[in-house]
Amino acid sequence: MSELAPFHGLHPVAASARCLRVSWSASLPRAARVRVRSHTCECLAVVHELCEAGGLFFVRRTDRSSGTPEVTESNWTTMREAQTLWLHITNGLAR
Repeated sequence: MSELAPFHGLHPVAASARCLRVSWSASLPRAARVRVRSHTCECLAVVHELCEAGGLFFVRRTDRSSGTPEVTESNWTTMREAQTLWLHITNGLAR
């Protein structure tokens, strides 16, 4: 049986000098099932996921640069606002 090649996903553009600062909050256990709609590449130290749960959307950020993963989330919001934030993050306009 052959080994599967590692999956390489989207690599966000480097943050611009004037990028928006996202207000990240600690990720809390939720009763609603979270569905990941899109994600950045697992080969990076910081991985972002566009998530949906209970009719709301948010971006989850996992920072593995210090050895212990730190999971934070953006505000839960409408699909349109979360998709705009996702595009800003992936295009280097927000961090």
